[in-house]
Amino acid sequence: MEILNQADIGVFGGSGFYKFLADIEEVKITTPYGETSDNVFIGTIGAHKVAFMPRHGRNHTIAPHQVNYRANVWAMKHLGCKRVISPCAAGSLQKEIQPGHFVICDQFVDWTDGRKNTFFENPFLLEGPCVQHPSPADVYCPQLRKLAIETAKTLNIPVHETGTVVVINGPRYSTKAESAFFTRQGWGVIGMTSFPENYLVKELNMCPLNIALITDYDAGLVGDVPPVSHEEVLKVFNNNIEKLKALLFKMIEQIPLEERTCACAHCTQLKF
Repeated sequence: MEILNQADIGVFGGSGFYKFLADIEEVKITTPYGETSDNVFIGTIGAHKVAFMPRHGRNHTIAPHQVNYRANVWAMKHLGCKRVISPCAAGSLQKEIQPGHFVICDQFVDWTDGRKNTFFENPFLLEGPCVQHPSPADVYCPQLRKLAIETAKTLNIPVHETGTVVVINGPRYSTKAESAFFTRQGWGVIGMTSFPENYLVKELNMCPLNIALITDYDAGLVGDVPPVSHEEVLKVFNNNIEKLKALLFKMIEQIPLEERTCACAHCTQLKF
């Protein structure tokens, strides 16, 4: 893979974020894994070149189970990104994690089906051993997690320093029975995009970070909360989008420019 060095930080997220970047350049990336969700918008935050891609397309036309995660992540690596931040809307599975709170996830549980979730299946597209088994034991970058938590506290954003996100296939939400099961496991939040997106970032030796913006209580807290609705999700998300932007911008400004010292850079033996 040719590395273009056009950006050093990638961000996946909802439409509109790129409008707040400075000196925007829109770039189309062709990948060996097919079409990306959209073009990439490259701009500046502090000393960093940031590549932003709306994972559902700029008009939100791609459902979670239809996102071409491999193409999207490959594009970020191709552009030169070393770190990738993945903010997402998520539901709460625990009473103490309230709508409007942020969760800096430290674990995921994969409850999806049929998604292309690894780069290690085509030896002609990789430089290095074509079969590897990178560990997902601690998939999220500890340095980025620490910085995100500290930044949220500085901005007085209610933040949970740990949390397991269970990733369902979508586009449907959980039944009450499913959601109650997830709650009983002690898992914190539920979403539809964190896997395989974050794990694929790790496979390409970039640092992954998941920031979950809690928009609702899921259906498992039966009798305590009403079932989740798409309208309520959008309402809470829109009411908190400025907090998310503030967190991302301030955090990115503080990411050091020097070489990474975390293990993420050496997760696999791929050559770039």
